[in-house]
Amino acid sequence: MNSNFNKPKGFGEILDQTFKISKYKFKDFFIILLLLVGPIYILQAIIELAAGKSFFRQEGGGGAWYEEMMRNMEFTEEASLSSNLAADMGIVLVSLLVLFTYPVAQAAILFGVNHIKHNQEFTVSSIIKQAFGRFFPLIGSTLLYVIIAISIIFGFILIGVLIPIIFFAIDVIAGVIVSIVLTISLFLIGVFLLTRWSFFFGSVVLDKNSPGLTRSWRLSKGRTFKLIGLYIIFFLITTSIGVAIELSFSAFLGNSVLLGLIVSFTTLFTTLIMAVGYAVIYLDLKLRHDADDLRDLIDDYHIS
Repeated sequence: MNSNFNKPKGFGEILDQTFKISKYKFKDFFIILLLLVGPIYILQAIIELAAGKSFFRQEGGGGAWYEEMMRNMEFTEEASLSSNLAADMGIVLVSLLVLFTYPVAQAAILFGVNHIKHNQEFTVSSIIKQAFGRFFPLIGSTLLYVIIAISIIFGFILIGVLIPIIFFAIDVIAGVIVSIVLTISLFLIGVFLLTRWSFFFGSVVLDKNSPGLTRSWRLSKGRTFKLIGLYIIFFLITTSIGVAIELSFSAFLGNSVLLGLIVSFTTLFTTLIMAVGYAVIYLDLKLRHDADDLRDLIDDYHIS
């Protein structure tokens, strides 16, 4: 399998490689996510149970099956407001732990895919240990990227609201045109920037380059639209799986704790695919970039 890593891959080859590795090492990678992220979902379920939420299903009020299904998909408000508020706060606080455990899990999977590339054996414990070895650079760089992303989003929203208001005050038609053009433009610019910087993570993990934003910018040069396309495909695949499972089980389980657990552990599966896909893309970018650097060195040698 590692021979496939030794040459630059096209769009379809990256997808194919991702699903092959996901299948080949599914057990190991899923155990990593279970160990690092799974306990958070269990804690969330315990908090919901303590707040009085039904484990198997929320009781409905009878009626036709489709009416019952619609009721089951709605949130119930039988618990007291104070109890719900406390439960929601507890779930939010527990969910924040994902900010610390998920990067480690993704780093461990990235190390695992890198070992596969070099035809090296590994164990779950060994790559988790490697990931924790990069814990502080990972968390620091991830928080920096999140802050940049939030700043871009809110900044662009502010620009997208204020500038059209000025044009609406002058002319309604001009305001509509400016709103449409500006919204599309800002969205594309935001996606472009966040994609170009999104490979900071691989740089921090494998190249030990923190915060890795400059390295990511160089690696993604000239391949941004292909990368955006890959992100969209992975998003559509994983979202479709998650939505299909949630809708299927919500018809029978309603807004129950069990449904939440099923959806959460489905998220682990889709997260595995995304993490492996990211690793394959990053290693492909790294291979292309290193090959370009080598080519430049050869050209400089011939010129001299």
